[in-house]
Amino acid sequence: KQAPRPGKWHINRRGPLSFFEIDHGDGRPPEKGGAIAWLDELLRREGIHDATGEAWLQTYPRVLGYTFKPVSFWYCHRADDTLAAIVVEVNNTFGERHAYIIPADAPVDGEIVQSCEKAFYVSPFMDMDLKYQFKVRPPTEKFTIKIDTSDVEGLVLTARHLGRRVELTDQALLGAFFKIPFLTLKVVGGIHWEALKIWLKGVKLRMPGGDAWQFLGESLGANPIPMAYAEVYTGLQTGAIDGQDNPLPNVKNMKFYEVMS
Repeated sequence: KQAPRPGKWHINRRGPLSFFEIDHGDGRPPEKGGAIAWLDELLRREGIHDATGEAWLQTYPRVLGYTFKPVSFWYCHRADDTLAAIVVEVNNTFGERHAYIIPADAPVDGEIVQSCEKAFYVSPFMDMDLKYQFKVRPPTEKFTIKIDTSDVEGLVLTARHLGRRVELTDQALLGAFFKIPFLTLKVVGGIHWEALKIWLKGVKLRMPGGDAWQFLGESLGANPIPMAYAEVYTGLQTGAIDGQDNPLPNVKNMKFYEVMS
């Protein structure tokens, strides 16, 4: 459902602050159902059939036609306005997108808590063998979102987002625009600045398989080769490969340290 639209807010058309449905889901345009059609299909595919009420989206707008949305949250309601599910839509800086579905089980003190395995490559400095715990307090006058990332040894990273509700008016939109006129550049620049600091500290890059990722590794002077775990030990033992990069628990379990110099 689209909220009342002030004159300064542009939907599927250019403007200082705008929202385009192709920035979400599978990128389908409005004439093919847009983001809502994708959302309905996703929920049905995941076995959630009672989210027939309103869907509220918490996301970044396009600013001067540009945007990068690290994470967006879809709050999917039942016909009686109770929350059925939350869809967490994640983008990485390589143009890829993935959605995690959080069933809205009975909240504890107003907070929904769900966990899932990491299924999408985001940061080249973090392994794939991780687990997320989402703690979401759905928007009322205020909202909080907390995402804990953990491995087998414990907590690795915590991200938190706090906010308060502001009525969508021309005055509020203009205030937001002039307060942070280069929001997209700030988000993208901040991500790459933090990545540079981590890289300068010597943290190793983690890259999944695929042509694009292998090209990235080669551009950094490496010769990355995706291999099955069962083949890595023998490859290191015979000298067919020079090294490997895996989470420490995996290195220990597979005993790669026995054949690494």
